[in-house]
Amino acid sequence: MLAEIITIGDEILIGQIVDTNSVFISKELNKIGVSVYQITSIQDDKQHILQALEDAKKRVQVVIITGGLGPTKDDITKHTLCEFFNDILVEDASVLVHVEELFKKYITNTPISDINRKQALVPSKATVLHNAFGTAPGMWIQEGGVAFVSLPGVPFEMQNLITDKVIPKIISEFKRPFILHKTVVTYGLGESAIADKIEDWENNLPAYIRLAYLPNLGKVRLRLTARGPDKQELEDVVDSEIQKLYPLIGDIMYGTEDEETLEQVVAKLCTEKGLTLSTAESFTGGKIAEQLTALPGASAYFKGSVVSYATEAKINVLKVSSDVVEKHSVVSAEVATEMAENVKKIFQTDYAIATTGNAGPTKGDSDAQVGTVFIAIASPTGVYAQEFNMGNHRERIVEKSVNKALELLQKEISKI
Repeated sequence: MLAEIITIGDEILIGQIVDTNSVFISKELNKIGVSVYQITSIQDDKQHILQALEDAKKRVQVVIITGGLGPTKDDITKHTLCEFFNDILVEDASVLVHVEELFKKYITNTPISDINRKQALVPSKATVLHNAFGTAPGMWIQEGGVAFVSLPGVPFEMQNLITDKVIPKIISEFKRPFILHKTVVTYGLGESAIADKIEDWENNLPAYIRLAYLPNLGKVRLRLTARGPDKQELEDVVDSEIQKLYPLIGDIMYGTEDEETLEQVVAKLCTEKGLTLSTAESFTGGKIAEQLTALPGASAYFKGSVVSYATEAKINVLKVSSDVVEKHSVVSAEVATEMAENVKKIFQTDYAIATTGNAGPTKGDSDAQVGTVFIAIASPTGVYAQEFNMGNHRERIVEKSVNKALELLQKEISKI
């Protein structure tokens, strides 16, 4: 079963915003066996929208449109849908009540206007999808075996509608195959070298299983995708194929991701084992803490962070010995070790991560070459620090170091 995503808005095309909606929708559709055939971003232009809808209906069974549902004149999606389906706009009483309640409850300084009330106008052929977090409702129009779903472009509104309304309705309306993804994560070897090692295994995969190599910032993810009518059979076969990988590349495999991010894996481990975590970050600038705290429920295990960017902060806040800094330099295994040990004591956590390094473009307070990074992990049984060279591109040095720190932590927690 195929779907197409159409995002409407000049702001996407001029690079003013990033299209995160398509990423979210694609992942949710894939979970229920719907493959995204194409993603199209188009202007707020009636003819452009009409052509995109006409093209999409020839290719797929579900068309999901985001954007252009605001109350102002530049939001033309509803009017264009009426023209496409030879329909008219009618007032939906439930939407009108919802809009009035939102203004009464949350927008007390701005009286509701006729423009806002127009949000209750929907195509007469549409099934209204209640938008709990905004004034623009979602709309579902089914014609000729194709479902057209129009959603607001505001990400948190769209996400709630996809999860609570659209996905359940697709499941009830369409028969779909199972699509199973399982991702093996490897570190320490490039994709071409891995491909050489597993060539025979890859060539002998069943026809309904596809392998994709996904290299990124110091790791290569091997994603197996299987499609078929029997979910349990797919899981059994994919698990069996992964077991065959261990004799070939077991030394660089650290586990399966199951489409979870590394920080989600760490969060799950900490939660399941009842462990706590803190971080002391220098050149990573709090990005490790940011990724961990972006997850719901992070307060159960993540206790705090010290972003000790300057050398003085390492000495005065984290109590790193000035003698150690002077003897070994601020970018060193010794400083990283003290940072990890001391932040663990400050927050009284089971584990701690510390980073110190030179991300460039200049050397800063150390003579270490740009790209030199030290990452320390403190655990209940001790502390260690490792040195890495992360290249010479500032953003990539930071991103690769964040990934490496979480990888090292995941491996350390998995030992218990």
